[in-house]
Amino acid sequence: MVLKRPPTPCILSNVWKVSLKEPISLTDRKVFTSASIGIAVSNASYTQPEEILRDADIARYHAKTAGKARHQFFNQSMHEHANSRLQLETEMHTAIDNQEFCLYYQPIVELKSRRIIGFESLVRWQHPERGLIPPDDFIPIAEDSGLIVPLGEWIQRESCRQLTVWQQQQANSELTISVNLSCKQFLQNDLAEKVAEILRETRLAPEFLRLEVTESNVMNDSKLAIKILDSLRLLGVKLSIDDFGTGYSSLSYLHRLPINYLKIDRSFIGEMCTNHENIEIVRTILMLADSLGIEVVAEGIETDDQLRQFINLECKNGQGFFFSKPVPPAKIDLLFDTVSSAIITNPDKNIIKSLNIPALLIESI
Repeated sequence: MVLKRPPTPCILSNVWKVSLKEPISLTDRKVFTSASIGIAVSNASYTQPEEILRDADIARYHAKTAGKARHQFFNQSMHEHANSRLQLETEMHTAIDNQEFCLYYQPIVELKSRRIIGFESLVRWQHPERGLIPPDDFIPIAEDSGLIVPLGEWIQRESCRQLTVWQQQQANSELTISVNLSCKQFLQNDLAEKVAEILRETRLAPEFLRLEVTESNVMNDSKLAIKILDSLRLLGVKLSIDDFGTGYSSLSYLHRLPINYLKIDRSFIGEMCTNHENIEIVRTILMLADSLGIEVVAEGIETDDQLRQFINLECKNGQGFFFSKPVPPAKIDLLFDTVSSAIITNPDKNIIKSLNIPALLIESI
């Protein structure tokens, strides 16, 4: 492309992006590429070339996280954000050894009987100075740095250990625990061996562990995903697809995936009461799953209307704030100590409140 005047950074960036849209021929295939571009404007504050390159790279990272195939100008707030991320990453290296991470548990409920059938474990960071840090603030850093792998192993081990304790205390060997696998964990060559080792250490029967992978992780390379899922299923653990429904290409592969459960993405559930199309999509997913012998969990149920809709659609299991927010294990212990059978008798109330649990249990929920 010929430019009639010196290009501005925006013009130059757009020229590059247009050029990169053209496919590249590799043998008998065409490969499509895109670029995330960071721009740093020179000024008197820069004294070394490395400094402006550093800031351009920070801007590039923001362009990438904002959606890719775009450009982003550097500003000082990005530098402060980068420093904050670097500080958190540094602190995460010692946080596991210092036992700063903890798990919260959200009940998974049999919708018709309101009976708790299991839990999903969700990690939190109890920072000694910053207090409780939500996962959205540190999981992306863990993913980028690779720390998600040792953190994920700790989550699996602690989740299995905790469920073993609850099964022994409640004489209920049917409770299950659902644990999320990150993309980097899922692609580890020795994933099955590590899961088997954790099951042996915690003495948890494999059928009570549900490993959840996102739909996008599976569809990135479906052949490899099937191979990994097969190796996990040979252990006897149950497998679940999380956030199902966001990638329609997976519908054609669903019958090939060796899975036991799928979780309907909460984006469909939130608008079910006002969007008829969402209801029909959910109905289709439920019918397809039933024909393949796959159980469905509705994730993100927050209202009585949503609960009743899923019961009418014959969805068996669900979870969400309607029943309970994620809570620390001590509050689950108190729940089990207060009632002999965790059943929601009043569908219009939060699960904890409907069981008349003391205020201690619902504090901070």
